Amino acid sequence: MKVNIEIDCTPLEARQFFGLPDVSPMQMAVMDKLQQQMTANIEKISPESMMQNWFDPKVAERFQDMFVAMAGLGGGGGKKK
Repeated sequence: MKVNIEIDCTPLEARQFFGLPDVSPMQMAVMDKLQQQMTANIEKISPESMMQNWFDPKVAERFQDMFVAMAGLGGGGGKKK
């Protein structure tokens, strides 16, 4: 025997029927906090600030030092005879 039951209700009605709490105020609070953080940090992802970060002379020096160390051309890592 096979029985199919089809229930037409909204998610809110289903939560209420099963006695689950209404989490929409918590969801709204989390989304508001997320939006505040995103708008506060929007300057960090602007093209101007990204270019400044990428082309900072200190970053270029660090990459150069890293490549020298990886290639084994550093002053302290060479073989002695």
